[in-house]
Parts: sequence; structure tokens; C-alpha cells
Amino acid sequence: MAKDILEQIIAHKREELAAIRTACSVCNDSVAAPKPSLREALLASDTGIIAEFKRRSPSKGWIKEEGRADIIPLSYQQNGAAALSILTDEHFFGGHDDFIRAARRSGVTLPILYKNFVIDETQLYAAALCGASAVLLIAACLSRPLCRDLIAKAHSIGLEVLLEMHSEAELEYADLGPDLCGINNRNLGSFVTDVDNSFRLAERLPKDAVKVSESGISSPATVRALRQAGFRGFLIGETFMKTADPGQALHDFINQL
Repeated sequence: MAKDILEQIIAHKREELAAIRTACSVCNDSVAAPKPSLREALLASDTGIIAEFKRRSPSKGWIKEEGRADIIPLSYQQNGAAALSILTDEHFFGGHDDFIRAARRSGVTLPILYKNFVIDETQLYAAALCGASAVLLIAACLSRPLCRDLIAKAHSIGLEVLLEMHSEAELEYADLGPDLCGINNRNLGSFVTDVDNSFRLAERLPKDAVKVSESGISSPATVRALRQAGFRGFLIGETFMKTADPGQALHDFINQL
């Protein structure tokens, strides 16, 4: 039986770790410098949209190969995003840590989520060093003890954690103390997407959790319904990135909200 996509990604990530460790070998207290809070930004926002800079996906190939990190994230900020997500996985998603640096240099001051497949604390240092505010941890990639340790390490170096869950079995990870709880509507094994997953699992999350719905959100009506279900954040990437002008697409989306 062929390995599913998530297994392929994690196998490749383990191969990348040696290079990441070398790049982060000179880590210092600068990683703990104060950064804008993703949690607070979503709680304060009327829209809660986390606009994603995503150039490629394993299932669809290139979405916007020419997309520039010094242009699109700033355009998202100018057009009303509550926060940003930037894909940094290079092999499968065409991303890079330098995309966050480029966004910061261009003038982005919003919270930025480091979107990758984190399986080692070295990657947390990489996230902090490039200017991220928060890091994505994916329950499907991590044992409970490792997830707990990564959350603690992230907090110790000034990063918030968005903990992503997809199935009922993974909801037990929500008690590990993440800053935000994400429900991924995309199955990372098959990459099949179903927004109903957020509605199914929302009530099972802790009452005080800041809930984020991720993937497959393409209409303002869906955002309104998810907000009614208790979600405060809505991670949207392809809906904007597949257009000629992602920032303008975000602007139009918010106007319909």
C-alpha cells in the first residue's frame, strides 16, 4: 500500500532536520523578542481571517508559482487580514523561511503563523528567528508527549501555538495548553477536504478555546456559519492565492462578510 501524503511529508522532513539544525546552530535570546499575538488579533477582529501565502500544494501542484512574499502578504495586511499564515515547507509547498523575512521587511506587522510540519524543537527556533509570531503543530504528526514538549518549548522562546486536529481521537491533544485550537477540514493523508469537519468537532473542543477553522473555506457564508458555531479564526489560502490579485480577492471577500 502506498504511503499517504502526510507520511511522505514527515519522512522528507526528517531528512531536512540536519540542515535545519545547522542553520539554527547560532540561536540566542533574540528569538524571544516580543511578537504580535495571533490569539489576541483573532479575539479583537471582526473577520478573523488568517490570509495564507501558499504557492503550491501536493494535491494541486503550483497555485501561484510567481507569487512574491514581499508583495502578497503586505497586500493582505492592507486589505484587512486579521493575521497571516506563510507556508515555509519547500519540497511539497514551494515555501521557505525567507518568505517570512521578506514579508517582515516589506512592512508586515500582523501576527504571522509559521506553517510547516514541525516535528523537532529546532524548527521552533527557525520559526522564531525568521519573525513568526506563532507556529503550527499538527496532532497527526506528533505523539502526546512530544506535542506537550514542543508547546512548552515554543512558549519559552516567545511563540504561540496553533494546535491542529482533524479527527475525534486527536481532540484529546487540546488539553495540552495550546494558545489556539485548529480544526483542519483537510485529511492530510488523502488531502480530501470537508468543511463539515469543523462543525462536527467544534462542540468537542474546550469551551474557552480560541477556535480556528482551516482549509476549504471559499465563501463568506461559510465564515458566517463557522462564527455562529464558535470559531474566531478562519485560515484561507487557495481561495485568494488562485486569483490574479490575492489582496483584492481578500478585500472583496471581507466586503461580502
